[in-house]
Amino acid sequence: MSLLEHSLAELVCERPGATAIFHRHRLDFCCGGQQSLASALAARGLAPEAIVAELEALPFGHDHDVDWRQVDNATLIDHLLTRFHAVHREQLPELIRLARRVEQVHRERPGCPRGLASQLMLMAEELEAHMQKEEQILFPLFVRGELALASGPVRVMEAEHEQHGGSLELISELTDDITPPEGACVTWRALYQGLRQLREDLMLHIHLENHLLFPRAQA
Repeated sequence: MSLLEHSLAELVCERPGATAIFHRHRLDFCCGGQQSLASALAARGLAPEAIVAELEALPFGHDHDVDWRQVDNATLIDHLLTRFHAVHREQLPELIRLARRVEQVHRERPGCPRGLASQLMLMAEELEAHMQKEEQILFPLFVRGELALASGPVRVMEAEHEQHGGSLELISELTDDITPPEGACVTWRALYQGLRQLREDLMLHIHLENHLLFPRAQA
């Protein structure tokens, strides 16, 4: 089934990051969420090939095609930067925007994740600071092979990973384990799908660092 045959609502719920694309092209996935992508693009006079290519390019899934234990430090770090650091920087601003919208519109509804936007903003600030320290201090040490100097920064990063895990726990508590209530609108469901993707990505990100990259400094 072609992506053009899917409704906007289906694409938003199935492909985290689709909301940013739809906002950029002014495609209404909320009230107009039941229209097909083809119909929505025709109404806006947009070429379908470019939009479909953007949707197909969205990162999703896991990385079972490469044994990351076998790659060198530079290759693994490049993967961390492109697959996770860059993706987190795209994910969190959109999740914050969606969370603000849900809290604004559904504040009085049972199950509304009040406080979620603030928690995501704090998480974004902490994660950005963390990633910059890795990019500017820790990762260059690994690439240069100065592993003896990396052990101290590694301990700091591992402690901050614990903090990120705590942030995910708080998000889970605010969202009933990221489970939208019955009858949740498209925006609400898109928010929770994005949160699930963020959680999966961040856990895999931390796993690759804690269990594959960081032990190389000790070895």
